[in-house]
Amino acid sequence: MALNSRSVSLTLFSLTVATVLFSNAVAALSGGQEGPIVGGWSSIKDPNAPQVVEIAKFPIDAHNKEAKTNLKFESVIKGESQVVAGVNYKLVIAAEDGGAGNKYEAVVYDRPWDKFRQLTSFKQV
Repeated sequence: MALNSRSVSLTLFSLTVATVLFSNAVAALSGGQEGPIVGGWSSIKDPNAPQVVEIAKFPIDAHNKEAKTNLKFESVIKGESQVVAGVNYKLVIAAEDGGAGNKYEAVVYDRPWDKFRQLTSFKQV
């Protein structure tokens, strides 16, 4: 039993050392420059890009179907993306609601390679 416990401890220690060495190697290769945090949110540089606009229209259509409303997409004000097993988009969208302009925050999960898109959240801001 002591041999197994020692073996497990040695394995955990080796994994810890390997993780630290890998992290240091990644930092060295990046030249000390800060980049996006893996799994973190990154600002979308061009919220008017056709792909962003297409994704922004999706929550408006989905909300209209679910809530029986008639929101009309106007523009993307700003957005962020997060790479996961696909991409999460957090967008602030301008939409018209019966003549009144409102802002909404929508989070959309997108996996374009298998044509999957899901509205995660939608709220007026």
